[in-house]
Amino acid sequence: MNFNFLRKIPLLVIGILMVLPTACNDDNEAPDTQASTYSSEVVKRWLEVQTSMLYVATGNPFGFNPSRYMAYCGVALYEAVLPGMPEYQTLHGQLAAMPAMPTAEAGEDYHWPSSANAVLAAMTQKFYSPITAAYNEQAVINLENELNTQYRAEVGDVVFERSVAFGKEVADLIFEWAKTDNAGWPSAYTIPAGNGIWKSETGAAPVNPYWGFNRLLVPGSLENAISPPLTYSTDPASPYYVNMNEVYKVSKELTHEQKLIAKYFNDSNPGYPAGAHYVVTLKDVIGQFEPDLAKAAFTYAKLGITMLDASTGSFKAKYEHWTERPFSYIRSIIDPAADPVWKPFLTTPGFPDFPSNHAIFSSSVAHVLSGIYGSNVPFTDTSYDGIMADVGNGPENLGTRQYASFDAMVDEVSMSRLYGGIHYRYSCDEGKKQGEKTAQNIEAKVKFLR
Repeated sequence: MNFNFLRKIPLLVIGILMVLPTACNDDNEAPDTQASTYSSEVVKRWLEVQTSMLYVATGNPFGFNPSRYMAYCGVALYEAVLPGMPEYQTLHGQLAAMPAMPTAEAGEDYHWPSSANAVLAAMTQKFYSPITAAYNEQAVINLENELNTQYRAEVGDVVFERSVAFGKEVADLIFEWAKTDNAGWPSAYTIPAGNGIWKSETGAAPVNPYWGFNRLLVPGSLENAISPPLTYSTDPASPYYVNMNEVYKVSKELTHEQKLIAKYFNDSNPGYPAGAHYVVTLKDVIGQFEPDLAKAAFTYAKLGITMLDASTGSFKAKYEHWTERPFSYIRSIIDPAADPVWKPFLTTPGFPDFPSNHAIFSSSVAHVLSGIYGSNVPFTDTSYDGIMADVGNGPENLGTRQYASFDAMVDEVSMSRLYGGIHYRYSCDEGKKQGEKTAQNIEAKVKFLR
């Protein structure tokens, strides 16, 4: 008998083992350790919970915190799944004073949706729970438990617990870091005197005069970003007068569509106040483009970092220049004899005019999203779909806003402030430039890819 076939048995065994499933740490099949193999459903679900908390019917309990929420939640999510993103690198050493992150156990399996669920649940509780009027503790508990039950069943106890512990450790470190970002705020402010200086329409103190003193997440993100304001003048031929007079003229002939646009981005009460609108934009992007988990975490982090520094830069400029709002110039110079006095379509916010917050926020957001998803891709803003508002013909659904590109969204957002009578064109145009430049600076300084 020929026994030569026995010599081939070891090779046959090796070949069979190579095609069998990898041994796992539990009774269930081990998960793939690449974050890009998972959907972004966990991110989408948490953004739905967070945005539901950010919508307020009356009042504004958040101040300007939503941009902070987005930034630190995004960085935490990114770092919590980073070991499953081998082409990306940590933001430690790139963001100001950011602590070193924990290291995943070498050779061990992780389930990155479980880590993402743990970190976003923890960050939502840490950031939103102090805002008792808006915080829905049960919604947070329900979503965390629902996804935990699903994920534990999918990957087994060992991998699940390891993944959750990693996410929670990241959340604790990021939250402690976040506590130190406005430690250098001054204790007082002085409103300068002179023509063209901001006045409160209601007599109230200025809102958030210290926000511009927040620690920038990216040192140097505002380099060459802030423009000078227009020079005050009462000469009808001057750029200052021309800009203010345009607001006055437009207010007299507002179309229904212009009123609808102004109301859509009013972001007051009811609505998504103080930059929270762009958290909804992030939710819409995740829902419409359906990135994988790695790309969603990258998007969340980069968008949040950019938004926070952009909002800091916006208020830094506002309270360096203290420029007046259109209402005060129009009432005192353009139409002082009006009875009743001229009023803008929207209620004027309680802080200086130049530059426009919304122009800065939207342009910084658009720069990031265009770089990730494309500069000429259609996008739909669903922020106020189903929300009823009266724009002159009785209550109507504010609906959705559809754009051919993210830049087209910026143009409409910026003009919405002129339609509302609360900003003049130069403030909007220069705001767009400041937001874009801030985003460009951050892109040049922070490297996500290895």
